[in-house]
Amino acid sequence: MWIFDAHLDISMNAVEWNRDLTRPLEEVRRREIGMSDKLDRGKGILTLEEMRRGRIGICIATQIARFVALDNPLPGWHSPEIAWSITQAQLAWYRCMEECGQMTQIRDRRQLARHVELWENISDEEAMAAPIGYVLSLEGADSIVHLDYLERAYEYGLRAIGPAHYGAGRYSPGTGVEGGLTELGPDLLRKMDELGITLDCTHLTDEAFWQSLEIYEGPIWASHNNCRALVPDQRQFSDEQLKAIIERDGVIGAAFDAWMMHPGWVRGVTDPRAAGVNIARIIEQIDHVCQLAGNARHSGIGSDLDGGFGREQCPYDMESIADLQQVAVLLAERGYSDDDVHAIMHGNWVRRLESSLPEAETC
Repeated sequence: MWIFDAHLDISMNAVEWNRDLTRPLEEVRRREIGMSDKLDRGKGILTLEEMRRGRIGICIATQIARFVALDNPLPGWHSPEIAWSITQAQLAWYRCMEECGQMTQIRDRRQLARHVELWENISDEEAMAAPIGYVLSLEGADSIVHLDYLERAYEYGLRAIGPAHYGAGRYSPGTGVEGGLTELGPDLLRKMDELGITLDCTHLTDEAFWQSLEIYEGPIWASHNNCRALVPDQRQFSDEQLKAIIERDGVIGAAFDAWMMHPGWVRGVTDPRAAGVNIARIIEQIDHVCQLAGNARHSGIGSDLDGGFGREQCPYDMESIADLQQVAVLLAERGYSDDDVHAIMHGNWVRRLESSLPEAETC
């Protein structure tokens, strides 16, 4: 079964972690032996080869660059213009991957249909040489210097934005802080609506979440978000928030970051095996969304499996991203029908994109 993964920070790993993701996973890990600048050095689980081995044929792939003001202790860039330039370096990497046949960008429904057909009718051997389709998203909107940049980004294929990430943001606060949209936030949302850019609700504070849904009338999703009822933390969404996304035909992607799967996780301290965080734990998150919805139409995968962490902070039985295939097996064991399993593994994200992407580009 092929998989649609709704959240991967692939270009961040390539550009900022300096990982050649076209190489085998063991080679990427080996080159990082002795490095300590990132917590996941030598522990990464994603390469393009591993994605193909796991039949992850389409993903939502990010650009990401945070602006930090003088009083912001988080890592980031010291001006929106610098942040923009980092996102453009990430875009350049995607373009290089397209030129060498590793990836292909999906900008409209026609391209989506063509790529879905490819991955639905491909053998395992053919999959290892096939391009991975990607829909371009921006995680955190700090790098949008002003709204003219948003139009420019749409032209190069940006199709979704999460206005917030961690901490204070230029357009919205995010994970770890409180408060509503900034003065710039409403105009960003209105411009996204005008252009047809999907709102990714992930990382929004509670107040900003409800404000955004009042202002923005277009398609929404939560690309990588778990359930507060199971793991109490501001980073997860409450049942009320999940129901609001469901009511607007959104999809919620289950995230495999272990701190979002286990209550009381302490980053850098808690061990996945000692905490019992295995792949089966994600089924709790998926099932909770399905129970809220009364069906399996609104749950999917948004693994975030290269989001600045590796084996030290993901399910202990995941050696690589290819192990996402186990989700289908576990869902079937839980009693989900074949149709429901297909919907969760890829169909729900395809359906959402079929209604949110432009029909076809005219240029």
